[in-house]
Amino acid sequence: MSSETETVRRLGIMGGTFDPIHYGHLVTAEGARYEWGLEKVIFIPAGRPPHKPGLQITEPWDRYVMTGLAIESNPFFQVSVMEIERPGPSYTVDTVSAMQVLYPESEIFFITGSDAVLEVLTWKDVPKLLSKCRFISVSRPGYNLDKLHAGLDGIPEELKKKIIYMQVPSLAISSTEIRKRVREGRPVKYLLPESVENYIMKKELYRQ
Repeated sequence: MSSETETVRRLGIMGGTFDPIHYGHLVTAEGARYEWGLEKVIFIPAGRPPHKPGLQITEPWDRYVMTGLAIESNPFFQVSVMEIERPGPSYTVDTVSAMQVLYPESEIFFITGSDAVLEVLTWKDVPKLLSKCRFISVSRPGYNLDKLHAGLDGIPEELKKKIIYMQVPSLAISSTEIRKRVREGRPVKYLLPESVENYIMKKELYRQ
């Protein structure tokens, strides 16, 4: 990724553990890309998520490969090793700052679920983060936004305006449920791309 080789006016970033990536992630990213005219969406698998201490997470490079397999058919999607290669915990503010260096002319949109936005007050350097990008808060149709708005009471109004909202088709898919189904020997077909399913089976991920 280099700002010397391309100019992107509107850049989407989608971070997460992607353990594994599934159709819910892909529908969310594509919906945000279309709705807000994003010219590129970069998926960034987390290295060491600071908000999940002690939780067993699949090796970073397996999660990176699965993400790459899942997005390979979409020319607007890309995967980055940025957080995997960076030592220490993966902080969103550091990632967005690095993206600003790579894409200095871009307006950056960070795509995440509405439930994750509720945790934003616990993130590192929240004012600095919201000054650097806009957040696309994605929810299912019928999601109660009152809870979300109440959870953001501690954020100044000028920063609240940096959070925008959208809905995507309801997909009750979670990485936790997929891992559980694999561990129990139950099918995961049609919950995630076939290439990702094949990789999970080949590497025998989530068996224990």
